[in-house]
Amino acid sequence: MAHKKKLPLDPVTVTIESLSHDGRGVSHVNGKVVFIDEALPGETLEFVYTDSRKDYAEGKVVNLLTRSEHRVEPACPHFGSCGGCSFQHVDDAEQINFKEDLLRDQFRRIGKVEIPQIWEALTGPHWGYRSKARMGVKWVAKKNRVLVGFRERRNPFLAEIDSCKVMNPIVGEKLIALGEMIAGLTVKDKIPQIEVAIGDKECVLAFRLLEPPTDADKQRMREFAHQHDLTICLQPKGPDTIVPLDGEPEVIPSYALTEQGVKFNFRPAMFTQVNYAINQKMVTRALAALELTKDDRVLDLFCGLGNFTLPLATQAGQVVGVEGDLPLVKHARENAKLNKLDNVEFHVADLTKDLKDQPWSKQKFTKVLLDPSRAGASEVLHNLKHWQPERIVYVSCNPSTLARDTGILVNELGYKLLKAGVMDMFPQTAHVESIALFVK
Repeated sequence: MAHKKKLPLDPVTVTIESLSHDGRGVSHVNGKVVFIDEALPGETLEFVYTDSRKDYAEGKVVNLLTRSEHRVEPACPHFGSCGGCSFQHVDDAEQINFKEDLLRDQFRRIGKVEIPQIWEALTGPHWGYRSKARMGVKWVAKKNRVLVGFRERRNPFLAEIDSCKVMNPIVGEKLIALGEMIAGLTVKDKIPQIEVAIGDKECVLAFRLLEPPTDADKQRMREFAHQHDLTICLQPKGPDTIVPLDGEPEVIPSYALTEQGVKFNFRPAMFTQVNYAINQKMVTRALAALELTKDDRVLDLFCGLGNFTLPLATQAGQVVGVEGDLPLVKHARENAKLNKLDNVEFHVADLTKDLKDQPWSKQKFTKVLLDPSRAGASEVLHNLKHWQPERIVYVSCNPSTLARDTGILVNELGYKLLKAGVMDMFPQTAHVESIALFVK
């Protein structure tokens, strides 16, 4: 059996050359690239190895010899151990610069396209912004404590944290109290996760349960929920099994896009944007970029529960939303009725498959909006030849697949990229949300 090669123990001195796509400092030692947590370009430092592979190594800073002008003190005492944030040591303006530089680089390197104009970055609150999350839960007998939160950095174990500064404070400041409540349950070791769903006014916590709680457990949860002005639901199996505690009313969280005058109800496990302030600005920018009129027929692909579709319907003549998840589509239809919008329709379709037999796909559309998952939208783009939209807005949570798809749109389908930019949906992290505008 092969023994794992021992890592060098002595600190190594390097100067950081750049940042990787996930925000780690990049340097080279004896020709091998090394990725170093919490290191910034231009800094000279000492690091120790934490891992070494054939093509690269990883390390952590043990001593800063020079400091970047962009380095700041992290606001959270758990930064470095908790893996939820990776950028708290970088000032806010430089976080945006990094994300814009990454976007340009990905477009140039992957899509073979230069961005002619960078949209001004959309920014919002840097702390307490997160309204959706899946938190891990773990009973640790040795510490006689239930941990609630997120995994350690580059480690499958839950971090031991007391609070989370990027979470909405209604939950982020109550992790200790939440853990203490769970520690008093008979099923304290049978709760692997909590789905957090915070609306404009409501906070719902859905507890995944591997075994049924006792009546006393339910009463303890009920009292905690009433004390902290939130709702606790139980999830015995999949997301569609989430139900209120016995005798408690069902609370449906909701959020509003006030500029477009629409409201969305959603279930706790459904996908919604985590940052409501940026979501509002993002929707407003997308609608403005599409230059909508009542003569427009708009196609919204990967539409989810209608986050873009319903606002589009307030300005366009007809809107078609398409999504692969049936429960989301059903909810989108309900939200269309809630908002009294009758010029919008929703369809269920796997957008990675052939769409030529779908009746909606045989139509023509003047404008298209795409908001795919991290995998991007490459499989659906060839349909644009038939749809013939004159303007396309592409919203992305992964700059590399956006860059790849931009290459297809520009170099294969003849569209022109007008502008692209970042939207700071996830401050204090290296996650990049972006938007691009294409015209024929």
